[in-house]
Amino acid sequence: MSKTLLYGATKIDETNSAYAPAESLAAFQWKNRVFVVFADRDNSRAARQENQLLADRSALDERDLVVLKISGVGVRPLFGAADGLDGEAIRRDLQAPDLGEFAAFLVGKDGTVKLKASEPITDGELFAIIDSMPMRAAESLKPDR
Repeated sequence: MSKTLLYGATKIDETNSAYAPAESLAAFQWKNRVFVVFADRDNSRAARQENQLLADRSALDERDLVVLKISGVGVRPLFGAADGLDGEAIRRDLQAPDLGEFAAFLVGKDGTVKLKASEPITDGELFAIIDSMPMRAAESLKPDR
């Protein structure tokens, strides 16, 4: 399995078939990428991650990104539409850390985890990872993008 360490984040080799799609996020499969932030106890890292990502909403929209925040078992959409999601199921599917710990995950349009981060990452780092994906490269060639 190929992994690359990137500023406290692990980029997952998207060609590795060992990663099954996250069933709890199946509503987004083939439509959206999903960035999930699990809040820490004092919420400072989660707040920093939110601020970094939400600063460029047009870039999130361009990349078909939905941003979710999970505090405890509650799910709150920060960007994009999301209804009826189960925070416990998402936590289990993504193998997230214990309640109260910070983590961030990028789930690709194919439903598999592309990135696991234990510290907030910048929007530039996230966008660079997304833009390096083959599906994103194909999207950027379409005339409506």
